[in-house]
Amino acid sequence: MTRILGIDPGSRITGYGIIELRDARPVYLTSGCIRVSSGPLAGRLHEIFSGVRAIVEEFTPTEAAIESVFMHRNADSALKLGQARGVAICAMVDAALAVSEYSPTQIKQAVVGRGNAAKEQVQHMVRALLGLPGAPQADAADALAAALCHVHTAQTAGRVGAAQPPRRRPGRRDRFQSYKGSDR
Repeated sequence: MTRILGIDPGSRITGYGIIELRDARPVYLTSGCIRVSSGPLAGRLHEIFSGVRAIVEEFTPTEAAIESVFMHRNADSALKLGQARGVAICAMVDAALAVSEYSPTQIKQAVVGRGNAAKEQVQHMVRALLGLPGAPQADAADALAAALCHVHTAQTAGRVGAAQPPRRRPGRRDRFQSYKGSDR
């Protein structure tokens, strides 16, 4: 059984979503948000770490996907986001999960088909792909999209890895020869 935890990191709201592969199809298990208090950053980071650990313990995912940091206009916001992302990664790695990272563009491309899709489009496609009765909250939808991106990327890599290299015709010489041992 493959169960994927997707994380959309944030210093105030961290979205999470868990899907499971059944017969190679993603099935929705749960999603939501870790909402942290408005206290000092160190305390908020601890809440994110504890929240991610609790989700991992409850749902026992086998893999994890997280959105990578993109450059914000505000450097302070980017630093806080990076720290929130870091503690989420630490919580997952502490639970022995393999963590894959995807850019926002990769996630949107995998789920919507366009790397510059709006949040509403991501929500709509997550709802459609997982057969949900309603659109999930934006941060939860982004986390589910990260998990779906991971599934699509792994499935594509599996197909590419399973492809056989072209067969060479008998007697055909390699165009690139090894010059090992030659004086060139």
